[in-house]
Amino acid sequence: MTELWTGGPLYEGGGAFPITTDSVLLADFVRAKPGRAVELCSGAGLISLLLLSREPGLNLDCAEIDPAATASAERNFAANGLAGRARALCLDIREHRAALPHAAYGLAVCNPPYFPEGSGMASGTESRAVARSEKGCTLAEVVAAAAWCLRTGGVFCLVHRPERLAELFTLMSGAGLEPKRLRLVQYRAEKAPSLILAEGRKGARPGLELLAPLILTGPDGRDTAEVRRIYHREDI
Repeated sequence: MTELWTGGPLYEGGGAFPITTDSVLLADFVRAKPGRAVELCSGAGLISLLLLSREPGLNLDCAEIDPAATASAERNFAANGLAGRARALCLDIREHRAALPHAAYGLAVCNPPYFPEGSGMASGTESRAVARSEKGCTLAEVVAAAAWCLRTGGVFCLVHRPERLAELFTLMSGAGLEPKRLRLVQYRAEKAPSLILAEGRKGARPGLELLAPLILTGPDGRDTAEVRRIYHREDI
């Protein structure tokens, strides 16, 4: 297992679910509060670990279709003493009405597959193919699952690709998840965004807050101060 930072949670992704920038940035974007939450397409539970380490009043269910990843999540929670606050559930979110409780959560988070099936970068294993492409679930199915399991006023946060922003917001609004916050992620200030961080609220009124972009690398080629904070490397 790997220590995420000095004194931080222990994590192992079983090879198919490494520590990735998009998951770390999403966890930082989420405004976690005490209560009940669910991570959809959770892999080995990296985002859940980060949220649980930050908010002691949070209880979290992880929903993942891959049995091996679910087992990795269970080991991660046990290694960090979180078995009483986190559950790793092996289920298909396409069957969310049967598999997940209705209107039970105040927060849903997801780092979903980015690419429609048959497009994007090829993956070497079945697990990576499901994680990267919409072979196991589509963006529409992810949004539908979040809308089903969130209570009114509950928040849905996810990370995705900029080219799918219009589609994402259309799906969210159609499911009753009003887009409320958006942050663009750029490798450098002069580069086009490479990721989006989005938040919607169930049953909310229209009104979107566009946050300042998150810049990953400064003019000197080093991580920006915000990135060092997110990765707990402020002293570097």
